[in-house]
Amino acid sequence: MMIQEVVRAVRSCAAILLEAERIDAKVMAKEGHANYVTAYDKQVQEALRERLLAILPESVFVGEEEDVHRSIEKGYAFIVDPIDGTSNFIKQYRCSCISVGITKDGERVGGVVYNPYTDELYQAEKGKGAYRNGEPIHVSADALADSLVAFGTAPYYEGLCDRSFALAREYCMKAVDVRRSGTAALDLCQVACGRNGMFFELRLQPWDFAAGSLIVEEAGGIVVNEDGGVPDLSSPTSVFAMNAVIYEEWKKEKMR
Repeated sequence: MMIQEVVRAVRSCAAILLEAERIDAKVMAKEGHANYVTAYDKQVQEALRERLLAILPESVFVGEEEDVHRSIEKGYAFIVDPIDGTSNFIKQYRCSCISVGITKDGERVGGVVYNPYTDELYQAEKGKGAYRNGEPIHVSADALADSLVAFGTAPYYEGLCDRSFALAREYCMKAVDVRRSGTAALDLCQVACGRNGMFFELRLQPWDFAAGSLIVEEAGGIVVNEDGGVPDLSSPTSVFAMNAVIYEEWKKEKMR
């Protein structure tokens, strides 16, 4: 597949984030609580559109910063989050990434997630394993009690706030501790490389997890929605990612 070309395209856009100036002067609000977009999000998206469609001209491009999204059911598609962790980016928190998921006939076949601040690039192709900066990665084999759990607060959906923090409290009592980074794509990659044993968020958009979820699976992990099914790439969904040991614990808990 064209994964290395996608890697080069993603890396080529990193300078836009690293060299950004006066970010707070270029912020626009979107629908939902604390939902923002910057001129840099749009700049990265357009640069990725040009580079990715040059690799595969017949593909569908689905970017977060678009009003209308085309179907990904036929042929190849790129599902792109130009800056995952926009609030972090605005506040110069230096924890944001570029995420590109690749699908064929609606199924995930590739993923690239790049954090330019740490120069960590995660990639995976279906059936070929997951890698960080070219080195193979794997989920941990730790039980929940020996793991960190990352979570997202689904901040754009205020009705989920109480349930999100109730779950976070529950996992805080059962795990070593909990973490909140502000970027689902990177949280998924932290599960993939074994730093975190689990990640959950009660509502994510497809571009938040299209790449990272495949990276987790190719690293030996499991990604499901809250009901235990496959997260839907056509609409917002809950996402729970974990290693196999924690997944067995999670299933037993769900059956009670």
